[in-house]
Amino acid sequence: MGSPSVSTHRGLVHWQGLLLVVSLLNFWCLPATAQFAIVSTNVAEGKDVLLRLRNTPPDVISFLWYRGEGAKSNRKIASVSVPLRAFAKGPLYTGREIIYTQGPVLLKEVTMEDAGIYTVVAHLRNSKKEIGFGWLNVYQPVRRPTLQANSTTVTENKDSVVLTCNTNAVSTEWLFYGMNLQLSERKKLSEDRRSLTIDPVKREDAGYYQCEASNPISSAESWPLELHVQHE
Repeated sequence: MGSPSVSTHRGLVHWQGLLLVVSLLNFWCLPATAQFAIVSTNVAEGKDVLLRLRNTPPDVISFLWYRGEGAKSNRKIASVSVPLRAFAKGPLYTGREIIYTQGPVLLKEVTMEDAGIYTVVAHLRNSKKEIGFGWLNVYQPVRRPTLQANSTTVTENKDSVVLTCNTNAVSTEWLFYGMNLQLSERKKLSEDRRSLTIDPVKREDAGYYQCEASNPISSAESWPLELHVQHE
C-alpha cells in the first residue's frame, strides 16, 4: 500500500514542476504590444486585391485611408463611419476602392500606379486614434523567358559561351537538365543573374540549359537550349 502513495506523490511533484516551467516560459515569451498595421500584399496587375488590417483596435468609430505615408488631406482616398456605415470620398478616390466597416479596403483592377505605401487611421471612441502603414506591391505576370547564346556549338578548352535570359521578371534561376545549375570558377552569373558565362567550355558542359524567371506572384521557364561541345 506504501508504493502507490509514493508513486502518486512523485507524479504530483512531476506535474507541478512542468506547470512551473510552462508558467515561466509564458512569462518570458509574452508578446510585445501588437502594432496596428496594413498587411503588406503582392498582387498581379489587373487583379482585385483586399488590403487587410492586423491588430485592429477595439471601439473604432471610423477608418480613413490615404495613399503614401502619413495622413495628408490631399492624399486621402476615402473614409467610412462604422456606426453610420457612411462612406466619404477623398481627393484620390478613383471609383475602384471599397472600404468595409471592419476596416479593409478592396482595390479593383489594380494598375502599376497603385503600387506603393498606404496609410490607414482608426479613430476610437475615446477621442484617440491609431495609425498603420503597409505596402502594396504590383507585379506584371511573368512571361515565358527566352534563352539565347552567342553560340550553341563551341570547342572544348578553346571557346567560351555566354547565355542570356530575356525576361520581365525580378528573379532569375538557371537550370541544367532541369536541375539547379552548379556555379564554379568557369561558370559565373552577371550581377543581375540574367547572363551566364562559361569560360572555358568543357566537355561536361554540353547539354540542355534553361532559365526560370519569377516574381512573388508567378514564374515561368524558358524552352531548353542545347549546347554542343566539340573536341579541339
